[in-house]
Amino acid sequence: MIEFILNQQSIKTDFSSGSTVLDFVRYHKHLTGTKIGCREGDCGACTVLVGDFEADKLVYRSATSCLMPLGNAMGKHIVTVEGINMEQLTPVQQAMVDANGTQCGFCTIGFVVSLTGFVLHQQNKNYTEAIAAIDGNICRCTGYKSIERAAQVLSTHIQDKPQQNTLEWLIENHFIPPYFKQIETRLLDLKIQISTQNTNHTNTLLIGGGTDLNVQKPEKIKHTALYHLSDNKQLKGIFADGDNCYIGASVTVSEFAESELMQDVFPNLQKYIKLVSSTPIRNMATMAGNLVNASPIGDMSVFFLALDSSLLLNHNGQKRTIKLRDFYKGYKQLDKNADEFIEQISFKKPNSNTLFNFEKVCKRTHLDIASVNTACQMSLDDTNTITQIHLSAGGVAPFPKYLHNTVTYLTGKKIDEPTLQKAIEIMQTEVAPISDVRGSSHYKRLLLQQLFKAHFLLIIDY
Repeated sequence: MIEFILNQQSIKTDFSSGSTVLDFVRYHKHLTGTKIGCREGDCGACTVLVGDFEADKLVYRSATSCLMPLGNAMGKHIVTVEGINMEQLTPVQQAMVDANGTQCGFCTIGFVVSLTGFVLHQQNKNYTEAIAAIDGNICRCTGYKSIERAAQVLSTHIQDKPQQNTLEWLIENHFIPPYFKQIETRLLDLKIQISTQNTNHTNTLLIGGGTDLNVQKPEKIKHTALYHLSDNKQLKGIFADGDNCYIGASVTVSEFAESELMQDVFPNLQKYIKLVSSTPIRNMATMAGNLVNASPIGDMSVFFLALDSSLLLNHNGQKRTIKLRDFYKGYKQLDKNADEFIEQISFKKPNSNTLFNFEKVCKRTHLDIASVNTACQMSLDDTNTITQIHLSAGGVAPFPKYLHNTVTYLTGKKIDEPTLQKAIEIMQTEVAPISDVRGSSHYKRLLLQQLFKAHFLLIIDY
């Protein structure tokens, strides 16, 4: 049985755990405010809020319900627009009205829910954060300027919002209904009632956030026995031990981006993460899911390849460690059996002499699938000689590519123009891009070459 809270209602259902939250709330609970749009997590018309505990605090994050497996709602508070509505318009809804932020109205619900998620965040107050909160919502009508004005008005309305007792302040100022006061207690009681998840996942399909599987194989997910990994507490957590960093397999991209440890390790982390999908997808997508997906253009796969990361794999308690660069054997082919799952990702923490950079180009600047992406980590001595380097690239091979030959050539070389040109020649022999909707093979080769140069232009003054 799947148990959660939907708006104010306690839900207990044996509905397929692989069906989507979108279909459940629309077709079984008749909450039709949540719209069906792209069914690929791209348009944001189906956005809901998901409330759950993070570090013992109740946190609400936006999610695309068209990709969220119903099983991932277990023990959480799912909020549709009906769960936000009151007798009067909320300040979020009123701002959209006053700024003429809606025309046909189809996308409006998603914007309202996403902006409500913005105000629910304890720290969010400024306009930039409001715009970031709606980066997963698309509008075909307004040209966005009226919605941006609504976001600007809204950001001024919450300048007095406290970081403590945030929910109480939002209720008092009519941003959310009063029933939100009881949700934390109800969720705590619910989590006590929910039995421990069955750890035997033989003959089941492993699923994390579902952000790719529910695009590629929605019918299979709906009708297959699933083992949900996204809420497994043993697969959470980010920590350092000595020179190494460890990331739980079910850590989401958002949790990774918000980690103070990761922000300290990667000073430009927010710049990189902005290139990885949209806020609702980052709130759902797990680190291991991105790696196991084995997409040729997986952003976090390329990111971790350049860190020379290792994977801890678990098969019914039997564990082994392999390098991520040895994990990919071919297109969608992994060094992993069906019942084996990633438990942890680890990498050596970059030191003061180590430089890291991630680059990505796609048709839509921040939210789209990459045409080409690449990452680089290198260590230099005082003469600008490369003592160690790791390079990766996506969109140029059948799987996320670690550039072995280029790395071998550059190690021990002093950086100069002839060296880089020779490295590019070697790199071009390691890749085999194909022409598709994201660009011709010639374009992708040229793009990889330019992004390779960008690693050096941005992080080295030579």
